[in-house]
Amino acid sequence: MHTVSIVGEDASVLLERLVGRLSARGSLATITKRSSVSSQASPDDITRIEDSGDITELPAQPAPGHENAIHYTAAGADVAYGHAAEGWSGYGTTDRSIEELIDDLAGKYDYCLLEGHTGGAVETIAVGEMDTDTPLLEIDDPETCALEPILEQIDDTTPHVTLETLVNDVQTVSAESQAGAIATFTGRVRAKEHPDDTPTEYLSFEMYEKVASDRLDTIREELEAREGVHAVRFHHRTGVIERGEEIVYVVVLAGHRREAFRTVEDGIDRLKAEVPIFKKEVTTDETFWVHDQADQQ
Repeated sequence: MHTVSIVGEDASVLLERLVGRLSARGSLATITKRSSVSSQASPDDITRIEDSGDITELPAQPAPGHENAIHYTAAGADVAYGHAAEGWSGYGTTDRSIEELIDDLAGKYDYCLLEGHTGGAVETIAVGEMDTDTPLLEIDDPETCALEPILEQIDDTTPHVTLETLVNDVQTVSAESQAGAIATFTGRVRAKEHPDDTPTEYLSFEMYEKVASDRLDTIREELEAREGVHAVRFHHRTGVIERGEEIVYVVVLAGHRREAFRTVEDGIDRLKAEVPIFKKEVTTDETFWVHDQADQQ
């Protein structure tokens, strides 16, 4: 899912112009702090996720068109959804972060536009005089600017990938009807190898993008050539990943569970041994690079 945040006083103007164009290219979600998002697109094409900001319980007023769709006496619920003719609307507490919302949407949508969000690793488009570090684009006039260059830049962003994204992807292959098993592997940052170890704060991963991509393609093609294996997908995150967070996914679609389990294990073993991904570990006491690739996850 290509994810971009539009920031600045007139961010909503550009967001509304982009919604109609992006919804014609694929499925689209928006995350905004405003009560609603108007657009040229059909309501069926858009998911409206309303971020409650500093509000610690469900908002007093629903989005237009959803006045009778949500049970608003459910204050204290983590999230509440309502469905009406215009689509569905969701409200939640501040306990649910923007990053968690993006993860939930990534397996379902092609694009996600945020309004006003500047945290995390989300690319930003700055509208007007906005002090933002290294924005993807800077737009002076959101009402008259050409949209095509912006759309091209959004399509060039690195997609946000989750395990659900890969699972959904393998189910689109032509041989899906012959598959009786989907097996997955998720690698995560553990705090300790043993109870007495110094706790890990985070890991930082770097990779040679072109070489890594080519080798992953080779591994995937060789695994998919096996009898009974219909699709294999990999994704390895880079950058800083904190303890408890997920690092790498392997997903296999196969005719039977044995082929699926065996291929998942072989897939992660080959990724660790053959793909140039380098890990720096930061504990509470020290920082060091882990050069032994066989011990990376």
